[in-house]
Amino acid sequence: MRDPRDIIKKPLITEKTNDMMAEGKYTFVVEKRANKVEIKHAVESLFGVDVEKVNTINMKGKFKRMGVHSGYRPNWKKAIVTLTEKSKPIEIFE
Repeated sequence: MRDPRDIIKKPLITEKTNDMMAEGKYTFVVEKRANKVEIKHAVESLFGVDVEKVNTINMKGKFKRMGVHSGYRPNWKKAIVTLTEKSKPIEIFE
């Protein structure tokens, strides 16, 4: 099994994800090859919380141009983690 710090890359903080935190949902950028079970175990071991479910989304890289040069940003994976009702919140977002 891989190290949890290799699976969870960074938290994703936007206005929409800040609103979702009130419902106990936290958003992370994760390793592209990680599955839901690995993401669940990584969040539980890193932050000491109880995870109810994990939703994953594969995000396509955006098209960007710099003058005559053009290309795509890399594809990435996003995970929305829902905590149980009795679980404590994740301190990194507070």
